[in-house]
Amino acid sequence: MAFPTNQNVSFLGQRNTSGDQRALFMDLFAGEVLTQFEEKNLMMGKHRVKTIKSGRSYEFPMVGTTGAKYHTPGELIQADKLAHSKRRVSIDELLISPVFIERVDEAMNHFDVRSIYTKECANALANVADRNILRTAVKAAAITSEAAAEAAGLNPVAGERFTDNVTLGAVGDELKGDKLVQALFKAREEFDKKDVTGEPFVILRPEQYYSLFNTTDTSKLFYMNKDVGGVGTIASAQIPMVAGMAIHMSNHLPSTNQTVTLSDNDPNSAVRPDLYKGDFSKVVGLVMTGDAVATVKLFDLATEMEYQIERQGTLLVAKYAMGHNILRPACAITINAA
Repeated sequence: MAFPTNQNVSFLGQRNTSGDQRALFMDLFAGEVLTQFEEKNLMMGKHRVKTIKSGRSYEFPMVGTTGAKYHTPGELIQADKLAHSKRRVSIDELLISPVFIERVDEAMNHFDVRSIYTKECANALANVADRNILRTAVKAAAITSEAAAEAAGLNPVAGERFTDNVTLGAVGDELKGDKLVQALFKAREEFDKKDVTGEPFVILRPEQYYSLFNTTDTSKLFYMNKDVGGVGTIASAQIPMVAGMAIHMSNHLPSTNQTVTLSDNDPNSAVRPDLYKGDFSKVVGLVMTGDAVATVKLFDLATEMEYQIERQGTLLVAKYAMGHNILRPACAITINAA
C-alpha cells in the first residue's frame, strides 16, 4: 500500500489552518490570566478607578460643600462660594510577572502545566495590587485632621471633614468577637456622624474574621441572630454583614511596621517608596467606602510572548501599569489594637 510522502498536520495552536502555529496558545494564556486575576483580586472593584490613555498621572477634582440660608424678600441673592481642590494619582512603574518556558511547543500542549503558570502570574499581580490598595486605604485612615492632610500633600478642601479611628479597649480584644463587633459599630457611627456617603464595607484578616465566631456566650452573636435581622451561619463560617457593612477577609491587610521596606520583598520597594510605606503594626481591621482610595490605570492586565533564539525558549510576561493614592481620608477608618 502506498503512503503519501507529505502528511497534513493539524496544529493545535493554529487559527483556521493558517498563520502562526502558536496563535491560539497565546490567546488561551491571556484569557486564563484575566480569569485568575478577577477571581483572586479583592480590592479592584471596591474603590474609585480611572483609566487613562496616556500621561503619567490623573487629578481628581475635589469640591467642598455649600450651606443653606433664608431669603429676605426684596434683597439681592448672593451666591455662596464653593471650595475646590484636587488629588493627584500617579502611575507606578510597570509591574510584571514573567515566566520563561523551554521547548515551548511541549509546554503549551501540557494544559495542566500552563494553567499553573497562568495562575501564579495572575496571583502575583493580584496580590501586589491588593497590598498597595489596602496600604493606601490604611494610610488614608491615619489622616484625621486638616493639618495631617496638608502634611500628606493632599491639598485639603476648605471645610473638609475627617473621621477618627477606633482603638480597642484592652490587649487581646483583637481576638474577641464581641469586642470587634462593638468597634465596627463604633466605626459605622463615626461615618454617620461625619456624613460620609457611600456603602461602607469591612476588611479583616483571617484571625479577626474567625474571631467573630469566638465566644462562649451565644447571646453575643446577636449580629447572626436571624430573629433580630442578623445574617450568617456558624456551620459555613460566614458572616456576610455587621452593622449594615459587608465583611470581607483578606491576607493582604497590612499588619507590620513597613516604614523602612515593604513586606514580602515587594517590588514596589523602589517605586515611589514613601507612598506605600507606613507603620501598620496596630491595624486589625479596616472600614472604608469606595471613595477612600483612587487608582489610575495606564493599561490593564495584558500578556506578551516572545521566542528568544539566544535562550532557546519563550518568555511569557503578564503585566499592568497603574498607581494608587488617597482620595477622601474621611472614607477610611481603621480598627486598631490597644
